[in-house]
Amino acid sequence: MGSESDRPTIQGCCEVLDGYGVGYEVVVRSAHRDPEGCRRWATEAEGRGLRVLVAAAGGAAHLPGVVAAWSTLPVIGVPMSAGALGGLDALLSMAQMPAGIPVATVAIGEPGAKNAAHLAAVILSLTEPALRARIVQKRDEMRAPRPA
Repeated sequence: MGSESDRPTIQGCCEVLDGYGVGYEVVVRSAHRDPEGCRRWATEAEGRGLRVLVAAAGGAAHLPGVVAAWSTLPVIGVPMSAGALGGLDALLSMAQMPAGIPVATVAIGEPGAKNAAHLAAVILSLTEPALRARIVQKRDEMRAPRPA
C-alpha cells in the first residue's frame, strides 16, 4: 500500500485472503517518497515466493504501475478513496496503464480491496486445486438463499 492511512481499507483484503488460507505480506511503499524501496520490493517479490501482487494507492496512485513496471507477476491495483475526487483519480490512473505493463484494476475503496483478494485467489487457484475448491465453496455459499 502507498501509505499507512490505507491500512484500514486493506484490512478487508487481508480478511478475504485469510478466509481462503492464502498467505500474504503487507508493506508500505510510496512510489513517490521511496521509489528505490518500491523497485527493490517489486523485483524481489517473486524470489520471496509471491505470485500475485496487490498494490493500493490514492491520488496520483502510481504505486501499482511502478510495481507492474518492475515485476512480471500479475499486479492488481486497488484505488483508495481519497482527496477531492474520492478515488476517481486513482481509478483512472490505474486503468490507463500503457500497453504491455498491465494493472488489473478493481473498484475504489473497501469493495475493491476485497475483490482484489478474491481475484488474487482465483489467479492462484489456477495451479492450486485445494484453493480452487475453497473458492467454489465460497461462491456456493454466496449463492445460497439468505433468511429474510
